[in-house]
Amino acid sequence: MISPEVAHLSTEIPQSTSHPGMAERAIDAATDVSHTVGEIAGGLHAAVDRITSAIDEARKPGRPLATVAAITREAPLASLFVAFLFGVAVARRR
Repeated sequence: MISPEVAHLSTEIPQSTSHPGMAERAIDAATDVSHTVGEIAGGLHAAVDRITSAIDEARKPGRPLATVAAITREAPLASLFVAFLFGVAVARRR
């Protein structure tokens, strides 16, 4: 005859009720960081594309960067002096 204590035993595998271990948390953290880095890289790529297109647009003939480049080719020392004075003016404001 089977005792009542043995009759109530379960044959199911007990499920772990503990919190995730250190390895699982580390893997989750690494996955989150990977996704975040991917999002940041995508944002930086988009920003670089916008800046590149703005610079390309400003380099067209008659635009500001084209004018500055032409002046710099004509008088490089004068352009360097103006840039130096501009830098001094900006540095003194801070």
